[in-house]
Amino acid sequence: MKYYLGVDLGGTNIAAGVVDENFNIIAKDSIPTNAGRSIDEIVSDMAHLSKKVACIANVPLDQFTSWGIGMPSYVNPKTHLLVHANNLGWKNIPIYSYLKKYIDLPTYIENDANCAALGETLAGIAREYDNAVMLTLGTGVGGGIIQNKRIYAGSDLMGAELGHTKLVYNGELCTCGQRGCLESYCSATALINQAKRKLEISKKSLLYDMCSGDVEQINAKMIFDANNMGDELAQEVVRQYIDYLAAGISTFITIFRSEVIILGGGVAGAGKALFEPLSAKVAENTFAAAEIGVPPVVKSALENDAGIIGAALLEKYAQMR
Repeated sequence: MKYYLGVDLGGTNIAAGVVDENFNIIAKDSIPTNAGRSIDEIVSDMAHLSKKVACIANVPLDQFTSWGIGMPSYVNPKTHLLVHANNLGWKNIPIYSYLKKYIDLPTYIENDANCAALGETLAGIAREYDNAVMLTLGTGVGGGIIQNKRIYAGSDLMGAELGHTKLVYNGELCTCGQRGCLESYCSATALINQAKRKLEISKKSLLYDMCSGDVEQINAKMIFDANNMGDELAQEVVRQYIDYLAAGISTFITIFRSEVIILGGGVAGAGKALFEPLSAKVAENTFAAAEIGVPPVVKSALENDAGIIGAALLEKYAQMR
């Protein structure tokens, strides 16, 4: 049996796991990212966590042929610099130099959302499909495109940044520095900001009671819980959010005509309250939906494990790319 070592670096958590050749995770663990720290501190934690899960799996580090890492950015194949992890504040970083200080294995780095999409295609909800689009709705919005069971990232391998496609011209300021990005309207952060703005106008809401008057404690689950309980303010926020998300998804369907749209990240945990109205809105707003049909919009099956599996299998995937 061959084993693969993978890390999923997110803005909130670092997750690592050992994956077998049947795509099963046999050991995993996670720790907070604490994103405000230095690069060296975060990379050190990634390495120590990787060594820990290898130990739990009882697989010596030198038995792994590579170390696969999903990060919220891309590595420029010409300069080998990590381009722009805006949620971590990293730009043009010689990332391999930092990683080699701690684990000296051949290292494969891919965008974290691409890893999640690959994981779902290999072992999750999209196993029966060859073509998929995945959006991760968390601190930001990640996007992954799978075509013929392969990650599609453009000619320079740095494309498919679906979260930074333009949704509203000259709209909300995004963490990337641009305005009007999908991420600025469809991330969990954006959903929370939309709710806070409504509460500035009126505090007559279950949501205000749920957070005990401290709007900084509001999270996406709270908003959907208030929505499900019939709170008008929360329902207005959720409707607006779904309108934005449906607009983005309908565009991606028109461009890629994938077989399935997968949603991961914290917001996807809202279940029916998200997926039922969203699916209806997508069908309503997609070009030639009545004539061609629209792919199903489904929840990630692997949740946080998708990124670990996709990252771990990067070595194998790279040989097929």
